[in-house]
Amino acid sequence: MADLKQLAEELVNLTVKEVNELAEILKEEYGIEPAAAAVAVAGPAAGADGGAAEEQTEFDVILKSAGQSKLAVVKLVKELTGLGLKEAKAVVDEAPKALKEKITKEEAESIKSQLEEAGAEVEIK
Repeated sequence: MADLKQLAEELVNLTVKEVNELAEILKEEYGIEPAAAAVAVAGPAAGADGGAAEEQTEFDVILKSAGQSKLAVVKLVKELTGLGLKEAKAVVDEAPKALKEKITKEEAESIKSQLEEAGAEVEIK
């Protein structure tokens, strides 16, 4: 049983190059197609590295610049964040700065389009 755990640990820690080499060996020597081997070998590794292949579900709206219409952007930031006028102005002055964090893609896109209409430069991460 310990040998299987060791084997599993080694498989999880394979590099992409090593996975490709293993797939080639499995194809040539054992008749196992590379696509099936790559999924079997790379599958656990992808889950172990934090799920890099997972679709992003939370987004941050970053105000990069207020642009030419700073007053309009300050008013909109105040409205969108619920901050007071002074705090909203400080946020705009500190750009680039995150306005909203961990929100849905739809909400992020809506905020971005509103800010861009007001003249701001915005990024979604």
